[in-house]
Amino acid sequence: MEENTTKIQAEKIRKLFTIRNWKSNHTIRWLKSLPMKLAAIIAFLLIWETTAIMGLINPVLIPPPSRIAVKLIELLASGELLMHISTSMERVLIGFGLAVIVALPLGFLLGGWFRTFETVMDPLFQVMGQANPFTLFPVFIALLGIGEISKIAIIFWVCQWPILFNTVSGIRNVDPLLIKVARSTELGKSDMFTKVLVPAALPSIFTGIRMSAVFSLFMLIGAEMIGSQSGLGFLIIQSQATFQMTKMYAGIVTVAILGILINYIMISLEKKATKWKEEIAI
Repeated sequence: MEENTTKIQAEKIRKLFTIRNWKSNHTIRWLKSLPMKLAAIIAFLLIWETTAIMGLINPVLIPPPSRIAVKLIELLASGELLMHISTSMERVLIGFGLAVIVALPLGFLLGGWFRTFETVMDPLFQVMGQANPFTLFPVFIALLGIGEISKIAIIFWVCQWPILFNTVSGIRNVDPLLIKVARSTELGKSDMFTKVLVPAALPSIFTGIRMSAVFSLFMLIGAEMIGSQSGLGFLIIQSQATFQMTKMYAGIVTVAILGILINYIMISLEKKATKWKEEIAI
């Protein structure tokens, strides 16, 4: 008995060190490849800066990156940019959060767990999901006004469909062998759902959540350009209207950076939630 326990502990230790070594090597490889990944961006910025200085492009309409960076720092120092970021992110979090709360349960229902519900509702959701959100702006404004509710509603509308359809896809594409093995162990419906279907569908579910998180920010910018007095979309459109081009580009760069950060956060959460995949691969 003691010998078996020792073997199990030794195997756990070996596996733990294997995972740590794999992660360490993965980090080293990523750091080594970082210069190559940044090379194209750096080259693009240098060409942009050079052409603006040489007068090959109009620096008034397309300011060089150095001027945009200075304006970005000025906006941060004054607190104006942080105020707009805070307002925009609050709208994003509410709309995106509501989409996750609503779309995930619907996705599980449509994924075949309740056949009658799936048969009745799936065609309707497929049609609604194809509606172009930009064409729906007038509808949301007519029904909800130009205040906060309409902006959150349009973000919710855009975010729910990737989550819903990827959840459905993840549930439907669970390996039938896993389900057969689970049934052979006489798992109940609730255990089948929580221990088999959900873990197996998580990669697809997180893909939908990640897509929605990025879409939410870009959709927000469009919403804030119509009838808004704050937010990054308002900052960009107002700067364009008053011909403050450097400020406008600073807002655009901020949106791009936020999009990258949101995507990175979602990828990190996905890796943590599907950590078992790495362990199996090892």
